[in-house]
Amino acid sequence: MSNPLPRKIFVTTALPYANGAFHIGHIMEYIQADIWVRFQRMQGSQVNFVGADDAHGAPIMIAAEKAGLTPQQFVANIAAGRKQYLDGFHIAFDNWSSTDSPENHELAKQIYLDLKKSGLIATKTVEQFFDPEKSMFLPDRYIKGQCPKCGAKDQYGDNCEVCGAVYVPTDLINPYSTLTGATPVLKNSEHFFFTLSDPRCVEFLEQWIQGNDTDGKAHLQSEVANKVKEWFSIRDNIDGSTSEGLSDWDISRDAPYFGIEIPDSPGKYFYVWLDAPVGYLASLKNLLDKRGDNFDTYMADPALEQIHFIGKDIVNFHTLFWPAMLKFSGRKTPNKVFVHGFLTVNNGEKMSKSRGTGLDPLKYLSLGMNPEWLRYYLANKLSARNEDIDFNPEDFIARVNSDLVGKYVNIASRAAGFIAKRFDGHVVTDWATKDDAFISKLRDIAPEIQSLYDQREYGKALRAIMEQADIINAYVDANKPWELAKKPENSAALQEVCSRLLEAFRILTIYLKPVLPNLATQVEVLLNIAPLQWHHVVTPLPNNHLVNPYSHLMTRVEPKMLDDLFDMPAVVDVTVGVPGVPSNGDATSATSIETIAPEIKIDDFAKIDLRIAKIVNCEHVEGSDKLLRLTLDVGEGRLRNVFSGIKSAYTPEDLVGKLTVMVANLAPRKMKFGISEGMVLAASAADEKTNPGIYILNPWPGAEPGMRVG
Repeated sequence: MSNPLPRKIFVTTALPYANGAFHIGHIMEYIQADIWVRFQRMQGSQVNFVGADDAHGAPIMIAAEKAGLTPQQFVANIAAGRKQYLDGFHIAFDNWSSTDSPENHELAKQIYLDLKKSGLIATKTVEQFFDPEKSMFLPDRYIKGQCPKCGAKDQYGDNCEVCGAVYVPTDLINPYSTLTGATPVLKNSEHFFFTLSDPRCVEFLEQWIQGNDTDGKAHLQSEVANKVKEWFSIRDNIDGSTSEGLSDWDISRDAPYFGIEIPDSPGKYFYVWLDAPVGYLASLKNLLDKRGDNFDTYMADPALEQIHFIGKDIVNFHTLFWPAMLKFSGRKTPNKVFVHGFLTVNNGEKMSKSRGTGLDPLKYLSLGMNPEWLRYYLANKLSARNEDIDFNPEDFIARVNSDLVGKYVNIASRAAGFIAKRFDGHVVTDWATKDDAFISKLRDIAPEIQSLYDQREYGKALRAIMEQADIINAYVDANKPWELAKKPENSAALQEVCSRLLEAFRILTIYLKPVLPNLATQVEVLLNIAPLQWHHVVTPLPNNHLVNPYSHLMTRVEPKMLDDLFDMPAVVDVTVGVPGVPSNGDATSATSIETIAPEIKIDDFAKIDLRIAKIVNCEHVEGSDKLLRLTLDVGEGRLRNVFSGIKSAYTPEDLVGKLTVMVANLAPRKMKFGISEGMVLAASAADEKTNPGIYILNPWPGAEPGMRVG
């Protein structure tokens, strides 16, 4: 078996925005890249695998302000939580940095200056909404109003979530700032643009998108390249006109803004998407500087491959802006951009914690679930295409238990015990010098597995490996070591059969090591061997080699674990069957009223301490499509934090300053987003189709925080 030539590769994943913890989509992407990196290293390739936090932008600046922190402190707190995810799922980045690093400030400014020198930076005056109370220009997502198409209220400044219309913030009816509630005013500002419409950029990008790398393979998957080509076609503009080709890219933002200041332009900052991909280079430079290596020399090597793993939601930044930025600043362009789809659950349903369909990575680990179960399952689903993949709990249980435990680990458990007990741990491999069809067929698939891993066809690779596991288990059944062990005269045959099985198990482990690195380490201890590399496929264990006693390698998945993993969070508000009054004035249908609960005694009711609470603050909960975070004054000299599942019915602005009723003596409950210190009361119908509303209880005027209800 011949190894491909060692390669020199620089690998990145998309930078997570530093306003929250990792979600399962991040983990899936990191696992996909980590498997590819581990495989390449097993070939002897030199790989630098780097990541970083995307640390800049208005959302982080505003979140930090609300938390009473500097943006740097806020980002540092988020970054401090990254390690437990990465270590937990055996994701081995060589370096993790931040786009607020000195290296990124330096590189982003230099790339901008190089683009300016190339004549690709232009300025023009744009009209934007400005919050007069906050004294800042408002990003689209911080402006709300009525949709200009359907009239729906509380829609964002770029698109309507009700009718799907796309527009600009100035089209909104009765716009308001989500930061202060103020009516924004229009102000002019000079902005900087990267002129992607320049014929040089268009010509280069058309060639790069459809072109091949030095290995003869395309820079992009065919379906991605075809999608990107659409952005070069005739398109409709906001003003009703049409144009052809690429739009110039607005790369500046006005102060106040947390980011990198544009050289020689006080008060102007790079838009976060300009400096974010530069963070790939900055993290690499940070790593090389720490090693004492020269970054410029490394990047100038024509043999270097630059590989990016990203999700399909950020294709335009990585296939248009980023290659053009690199090309026209005189830098190396990406060799490959590998695009993957999203992760869904139960046949395509969107992940959602509030609906009990969210897969929380830390919860997965806290339940004692083996991280390599998830690595293996996701790898089974992943291919070279950018298709969505689905997590199905029943399929997860069946695949892990059948493949990993029932097929793969079963081989070692059926052979190693006999070697330890009957032969003092010694294997025989003198048969390996002969023409051995059983082991030869297993070795012969190595090139196929190599090719599939390299092309990111992990599902096909694992299916091919498990086909070999089936053949090996059939060998076990045909030779019946448990029967051989019954007769002393079969001792030599027993040792040879079990030795063959351990050799086959060793080869399978090489094939599975990129996906199951921790389990492979356990196998290396069991077999008493050095870390396995790909070329070891053709190098059998030495004759009379001593292996260690067998210890259990992997447990089975229990269905209860999946039940616990997807357990619906307890609802933190109470819905009671209070009739609503529809707009036509008719009484609510009896079918919409919940059945009255079983009778209780007055002593039972007396245990519940209901209090008037004032909502002094309310805000969205990042990562939740159901919850709002309420800050409540219950008249006790401190404020309480309560999460309530009322986001579908209210915006934070609706609730601040209002009174409501809460259960004040409910034990605090730890949630993913923080501690909830009570429960607010709301009413809803049993039949959501009849009356889909949620109605938070609101006391009559005169009630004060702390008053008891009852």
